[in-house]
Amino acid sequence: MEKVHDENVGLLLRQLKDGSEPAFNALYRLHSTMLLANIRNLVRDQEIAKELLQELYLKVWENRENIDETKSFRAYLFTIARNMVYNHFRKIAMDNKAKLRLINEITEVYEHNHVGLDDAANTALLQEAVQSLSPQCREVYRLSRMEGKSHEEISQVMGISLSTVNNHIVKAKREMRSFLAKNQDLAIIFVAAWAINQLH
Repeated sequence: MEKVHDENVGLLLRQLKDGSEPAFNALYRLHSTMLLANIRNLVRDQEIAKELLQELYLKVWENRENIDETKSFRAYLFTIARNMVYNHFRKIAMDNKAKLRLINEITEVYEHNHVGLDDAANTALLQEAVQSLSPQCREVYRLSRMEGKSHEEISQVMGISLSTVNNHIVKAKREMRSFLAKNQDLAIIFVAAWAINQLH
Protein backbone atom coordinates (compact mmCIF):
# COMPACT_ATOMS: atom_id res chain seq x y z
CA MET A 1 0.00 0.00 0.00
CA GLU A 2 2.82 2.37 0.98
CA LYS A 3 4.69 1.54 -2.22
CA VAL A 4 1.60 2.26 -4.34
CA HIS A 5 1.21 5.59 -2.55
CA ASP A 6 4.87 6.47 -3.20
CA GLU A 7 4.52 5.51 -6.85
CA ASN A 8 1.44 7.71 -7.19
CA VAL A 9 3.27 10.66 -5.62
CA GLY A 10 6.24 10.03 -7.93
CA LEU A 11 3.92 10.08 -10.94
CA LEU A 12 2.26 13.29 -9.76
CA LEU A 13 5.65 14.90 -9.23
CA ARG A 14 6.76 14.04 -12.75
CA GLN A 15 3.55 15.56 -14.07
CA LEU A 16 4.05 18.61 -11.85
CA LYS A 17 7.52 19.14 -13.29
CA ASP A 18 5.87 19.27 -16.72
CA GLY A 19 3.58 22.05 -15.45
CA SER A 20 0.46 20.02 -14.71
CA GLU A 21 -1.95 22.01 -12.53
CA PRO A 22 -4.16 18.95 -11.82
CA ALA A 23 -1.06 17.16 -10.46
CA PHE A 24 -0.23 20.21 -8.33
CA ASN A 25 -3.79 20.27 -6.96
CA ALA A 26 -3.65 16.55 -6.21
CA LEU A 27 -0.37 16.95 -4.30
CA TYR A 28 -1.86 19.89 -2.43
CA ARG A 29 -4.83 17.78 -1.33
CA LEU A 30 -2.49 15.00 -0.17
CA HIS A 31 -0.42 17.09 2.23
CA SER A 32 -1.99 20.51 2.88
CA THR A 33 -4.24 19.53 5.82
CA MET A 34 -1.35 17.94 7.72
CA LEU A 35 0.99 20.85 6.96
CA LEU A 36 -1.57 23.46 7.98
CA ALA A 37 -2.20 21.72 11.31
CA ASN A 38 1.52 21.55 12.08
CA ILE A 39 2.20 25.16 11.12
CA ARG A 40 -0.89 26.35 13.03
CA ASN A 41 0.31 24.62 16.20
CA LEU A 42 3.61 26.46 15.94
CA VAL A 43 2.66 30.00 14.93
CA ARG A 44 -0.51 29.94 17.07
CA ASP A 45 -2.60 31.77 14.48
CA GLN A 46 -4.89 30.17 11.88
CA GLU A 47 -4.72 33.06 9.39
CA ILE A 48 -0.94 33.30 9.56
CA ALA A 49 -0.71 29.53 9.14
CA LYS A 50 -2.91 29.72 6.03
CA GLU A 51 -0.74 32.51 4.59
CA LEU A 52 2.43 30.50 5.23
CA LEU A 53 0.86 27.43 3.63
CA GLN A 54 -0.07 29.40 0.51
CA GLU A 55 3.45 30.81 0.34
CA LEU A 56 4.86 27.31 0.75
CA TYR A 57 2.89 25.91 -2.19
CA LEU A 58 3.74 28.95 -4.29
CA LYS A 59 7.40 28.08 -3.71
CA VAL A 60 6.68 24.48 -4.71
CA TRP A 61 5.07 25.62 -7.96
CA GLU A 62 7.82 28.10 -8.77
CA ASN A 63 10.52 25.52 -8.05
CA ARG A 64 8.69 22.53 -9.59
CA GLU A 65 11.31 21.85 -12.26
CA ASN A 66 14.00 21.31 -9.62
CA ILE A 67 12.04 18.84 -7.46
CA ASP A 68 13.69 15.43 -7.20
CA GLU A 69 10.84 12.92 -7.51
CA THR A 70 13.12 10.11 -6.26
CA LYS A 71 13.28 11.74 -2.81
CA SER A 72 10.58 12.13 -0.15
CA PHE A 73 8.20 14.89 -1.20
CA ARG A 74 6.85 15.07 2.36
CA ALA A 75 10.36 15.75 3.70
CA TYR A 76 10.82 18.38 1.01
CA LEU A 77 7.61 20.13 2.10
CA PHE A 78 8.57 20.09 5.77
CA THR A 79 12.03 21.50 4.99
CA ILE A 80 10.37 24.47 3.30
CA ALA A 81 7.92 24.78 6.20
CA ARG A 82 10.76 24.82 8.76
CA ASN A 83 12.47 27.66 6.92
CA MET A 84 9.22 29.60 6.70
CA VAL A 85 8.44 29.16 10.41
CA TYR A 86 11.98 30.28 11.25
CA ASN A 87 11.59 33.38 9.09
CA HIS A 88 8.20 34.08 10.69
CA PHE A 89 9.74 34.14 14.17
CA ARG A 90 12.67 36.20 12.94
CA LYS A 91 10.20 38.84 11.73
CA ILE A 92 8.41 38.76 15.08
CA ALA A 93 11.74 39.51 16.78
CA MET A 94 11.70 42.89 14.98
CA ASP A 95 8.18 43.78 16.20
CA ASN A 96 7.78 44.62 19.90
CA LYS A 97 4.00 44.11 19.99
CA ALA A 98 4.32 40.78 18.23
CA LYS A 99 7.07 39.77 20.65
CA LEU A 100 4.87 40.43 23.68
CA ARG A 101 1.98 38.57 22.09
CA LEU A 102 4.24 35.58 21.46
CA ILE A 103 5.60 35.68 25.03
CA ASN A 104 2.01 35.34 26.26
CA GLU A 105 1.44 32.46 23.84
CA ILE A 106 4.60 30.68 25.04
CA THR A 107 3.49 30.90 28.65
CA GLU A 108 0.02 29.61 27.81
CA VAL A 109 1.40 26.69 25.79
CA TYR A 110 3.71 25.55 28.60
CA GLU A 111 1.05 25.98 31.26
CA HIS A 112 -1.15 23.48 29.40
CA ASN A 113 1.53 21.17 27.98
CA HIS A 114 3.53 19.21 30.55
CA VAL A 115 5.60 17.43 27.88
CA GLY A 116 6.57 20.76 26.36
CA LEU A 117 7.51 22.03 29.78
CA ASP A 118 9.78 19.08 30.41
CA ASP A 119 11.55 19.90 27.14
CA ALA A 120 11.69 23.59 28.00
CA ALA A 121 13.14 22.95 31.44
CA ASN A 122 16.24 21.55 29.71
CA THR A 123 16.98 24.92 28.13
CA ALA A 124 19.06 27.56 29.86
CA LEU A 125 16.39 30.21 29.40
CA LEU A 126 13.59 28.31 31.11
CA GLN A 127 15.90 27.02 33.83
CA GLU A 128 16.85 30.59 34.61
CA ALA A 129 13.21 31.65 34.63
CA VAL A 130 12.31 28.87 37.07
CA GLN A 131 15.33 29.68 39.25
CA SER A 132 14.14 33.28 39.53
CA LEU A 133 11.20 32.08 41.65
CA SER A 134 11.39 31.86 45.45
CA PRO A 135 12.31 28.36 46.73
CA GLN A 136 8.79 27.36 47.83
CA CYS A 137 7.15 28.92 44.78
CA ARG A 138 9.69 27.15 42.53
CA GLU A 139 8.94 23.78 44.13
CA VAL A 140 5.18 24.26 43.77
CA TYR A 141 5.66 25.24 40.12
CA ARG A 142 7.93 22.26 39.48
CA LEU A 143 5.50 19.78 41.00
CA SER A 144 2.56 21.30 39.15
CA ARG A 145 3.95 22.04 35.69
CA MET A 146 6.77 19.53 35.37
CA GLU A 147 5.41 16.56 37.30
CA GLY A 148 1.73 17.21 36.59
CA LYS A 149 0.60 16.92 40.21
CA SER A 150 -2.75 18.37 41.24
CA HIS A 151 -2.98 21.24 43.70
CA GLU A 152 -4.33 18.81 46.32
CA GLU A 153 -1.35 16.46 45.84
CA ILE A 154 1.11 19.35 46.13
CA SER A 155 -0.61 20.49 49.32
CA GLN A 156 -0.13 17.02 50.83
CA VAL A 157 3.45 16.54 49.58
CA MET A 158 4.67 19.94 50.80
CA GLY A 159 2.50 20.17 53.91
CA ILE A 160 1.04 23.55 52.98
CA SER A 161 -2.55 24.70 52.60
CA LEU A 162 -4.42 24.48 49.30
CA SER A 163 -4.80 28.26 49.22
CA THR A 164 -1.02 28.66 49.60
CA VAL A 165 -0.50 26.30 46.65
CA ASN A 166 -2.97 28.32 44.56
CA ASN A 167 -1.24 31.57 45.50
CA HIS A 168 2.16 30.18 44.51
CA ILE A 169 0.82 29.00 41.12
CA VAL A 170 -0.63 32.44 40.38
CA LYS A 171 2.61 34.12 41.48
CA ALA A 172 4.76 31.71 39.45
CA LYS A 173 2.74 32.33 36.28
CA ARG A 174 3.03 36.08 36.74
CA GLU A 175 6.77 36.00 37.43
CA MET A 176 7.54 33.56 34.61
CA ARG A 177 5.64 35.78 32.18
CA SER A 178 7.50 38.84 33.51
CA PHE A 179 10.87 37.09 33.19
CA LEU A 180 10.19 36.11 29.58
CA ALA A 181 9.00 39.64 28.79
CA LYS A 182 12.30 41.03 30.13
CA ASN A 183 14.27 38.54 28.03
CA GLN A 184 12.26 38.84 24.83
CA ASP A 185 15.04 38.26 22.32
CA LEU A 186 16.18 35.08 24.07
CA ALA A 187 12.58 33.92 24.34
CA ILE A 188 12.05 34.38 20.61
CA ILE A 189 15.20 32.40 19.82
CA PHE A 190 14.06 29.67 22.20
CA VAL A 191 10.54 29.38 20.82
CA ALA A 192 11.76 29.46 17.22
CA ALA A 193 14.17 26.60 17.88
CA TRP A 194 11.49 24.69 19.79
CA ALA A 195 8.89 25.24 17.06
CA ILE A 196 11.20 24.11 14.27
CA ASN A 197 12.02 20.93 16.22
CA GLN A 198 8.29 20.21 16.55
CA LEU A 199 7.72 20.38 12.81
CA HIS A 200 7.92 16.84 11.43
